[in-house]
Amino acid sequence: MLETRDLKKRFGRLDVLKGIDIRIKSGITTAILGPNGSGKTTLLKSILGQVRPKSGEIYFKGQPVSGKWEYRKEIGYLPQSSNFPENLKVSELIRLVEDIRGRGDRKNHLMDIFNLNPSLGKRIKNLSGGTRQKVNLLLTFMFDCPLYILDEPASGLDPVAMLGFRELILSLKEQEKTILVTTHIMGLAEEIADEVVFLLEGKVYFTGALRDLLAHAGEYNLERAIAEIMMKQHGKNSEIQLV
Repeated sequence: MLETRDLKKRFGRLDVLKGIDIRIKSGITTAILGPNGSGKTTLLKSILGQVRPKSGEIYFKGQPVSGKWEYRKEIGYLPQSSNFPENLKVSELIRLVEDIRGRGDRKNHLMDIFNLNPSLGKRIKNLSGGTRQKVNLLLTFMFDCPLYILDEPASGLDPVAMLGFRELILSLKEQEKTILVTTHIMGLAEEIADEVVFLLEGKVYFTGALRDLLAHAGEYNLERAIAEIMMKQHGKNSEIQLV
């Protein structure tokens, strides 16, 4: 469904993406993992057209997306941090988004999952960080899309909301939706991801099935596998070897 070829991006003198080649298969969940500064968010924003790569190509459903915008209608996007109009009430924000994108068929179901009905009359500026994130999740998932791109979706969620989020993702997986997610919560990635793309210093260190990454690192869970890889790389002075 989604592919990048030799994707490069530089901010000033800093090379953030150093030739990213990935292929995201349709109908599965792929976790993009890596330490802070590895290029995860820049990669997602490049796919969405929010960042213009220095070079390389991005393909959606086999077609290049450069200079196009229509493909974004088929993507539900959850940014790492939201920037909603502070004076709007939650209900007003929902109506505003529906005026732009159409009726959100899953709205009521999602409001129940994340217990948002008591917050509908509150202004955005008065919401806690966790409630803001639940509103963000509502706005992302209330539209039916073949692809969802989620940047740190579990940030700020309380245990009950986290449980609802997990159940929501598993439901979308059963519907064979394609999901691309970044997260620092390794337990979440291990639970929902079918495949993993692991970035280090703007390069692809590993791409493949989750079980293969565990075998590659010689560990039994994802948190230990990632820690093992990073400790090995921190102990090397040579360039990272891609696999």
